[in-house]
Parts: sequence; structure tokens; C-alpha cells
Amino acid sequence: MKLHRINALLIRHLYLYQRSFPRIMDIIYWPVMELLVWGFLSVYIEKMNLGGFNVVTVLLGAVIFWDFLNQSQKSVSIAFLEEVWEKNLLNIFVTPLRLSEFFVSTLLIGLVRLILVGIILAVLSSLIYRFNLFALGFALIPFVLNLFLFGWALGLLANAVILRFGTSAQILAWGFIVLIQPFSAVFYPVSALPSFLQPISYLLPSTYVFEGMRSVIATGSVSAAHLWGAVVVNAVYLLFMLWFFFRMFAYVKREGKLLKLEG
Repeated sequence: MKLHRINALLIRHLYLYQRSFPRIMDIIYWPVMELLVWGFLSVYIEKMNLGGFNVVTVLLGAVIFWDFLNQSQKSVSIAFLEEVWEKNLLNIFVTPLRLSEFFVSTLLIGLVRLILVGIILAVLSSLIYRFNLFALGFALIPFVLNLFLFGWALGLLANAVILRFGTSAQILAWGFIVLIQPFSAVFYPVSALPSFLQPISYLLPSTYVFEGMRSVIATGSVSAAHLWGAVVVNAVYLLFMLWFFFRMFAYVKREGKLLKLEG
């Protein structure tokens, strides 16, 4: 693995963001709109005096965390799809670039997006709702990292399916994240789900993260069970997604479909 090749891909995508207003809006517009909608709703619910339950902290924390997961997944999927849309995928992979280097560059792009979104949402939530994200402390950092890695794994899955079935499957770059949201206990605890769906919910690392986030907000300390649950399930997903992507990439190369993907 060569750092200069990873750096070249990273710089390429950062230049695209620097010169593209739609790409910048993709980082800013949707997260800000979600923050405003859920923020005003949480303020309204808080005014209903629900027994001291801190609605603003719980809902805004969930919105910000969900955007972290969303941006992580999109950074991987969009970085891959941009190469396809610009008919540059074949050019990249006839160079000495390795798949592992491509993965690391998308991981770094995701970190950049996550930092930008985190700063924007933290500032706005503080100014508009007086919600201090950093007051939650370092206890939430392990959960944020788990969300980031899970989003990366979902991005790999979407890219693998696009490799196998072509650009007609590119809707999955946005669809996977929506599919898992109802089962991830983002805005409500797992206990709110029907009993037959609760075991399915615990198959997702995001569920452990959001349950753990609420535990941190309520108690101020990290729930070891939720944290290690997220780590273990995340490890399984990452290993499977990497294996699946490499398998689909090998299939596309063997069948000569890499060029057709850009057609």
C-alpha cells in the first residue's frame, strides 16, 4: 500500500468538492434541513413537559449521529459512482492502484465529510437550540467511530451490487441507508419495535450505537454492552462486505464487464 497513491485519490476528490457547488450542498443542505425539522419538533415536544425527559438532547443527538452514518456511507458510494459517471473507473484500475488503496482513500474522504458535517451541525444546534454536542463528552467518540465504520461497510455493499448489476442498481447508493433506519432505533428505543422485529434490530451495529448514545445521555457513562455489541457486529459486517466486494470485483474483471459498467 503506497501513501502517495492514496493521497492522489484524496486530493482528486477534495478538488472536486472545492469546485462543485452541488457537492458542497450535498454535505450542507440535507443535514441542515434534518436538523431544523427535528430540532423544531423536539422543542415543541419539550414544551409539552413530558416529566423532565430531555427531548432536545435525545432527538438532536440522534439526528446528528444519523447524519454521521449517512455521510460515511455516501462518501464511499459517491466516490465510486463518480468514477463510473465520469468513465474513469477503468483508467484508475489499469494503474498500479490497489483496491485497498482505493478503500483507504474513500475512508479518508468520509472522515473529511464527517468532520465538516459535525462542525456545521454542532454550531447550528448550539446557536438555534442551545444544544452543545461536545457537552456529551468523549464517551460518545467510540460510538461515532462505529457508526462511521458501519457506513463504510454499507457503502462497500452498495458498490459491490453496482459492480455486479451495473448502474441500474445505483439507487442502492441512497437506498440502503433508508432501509435500515426503521430497525436502527434512531429516534426511539428497541423496545418500541414489535417483539418479532427486535431480534432483527440487534443484527445491526447502528442499533447498539443509538441505544448506547441514549445511555450516555441518561447516565453520563458508556454502556460496555452496547459498545462491545457494536464492535463485534461491525467487525462481522466489515469482513463480509470486504469479501463480497473483492468477489464482485474479481467477477467483473473475469467476465470483462468493467468497461461495460461505464457504458
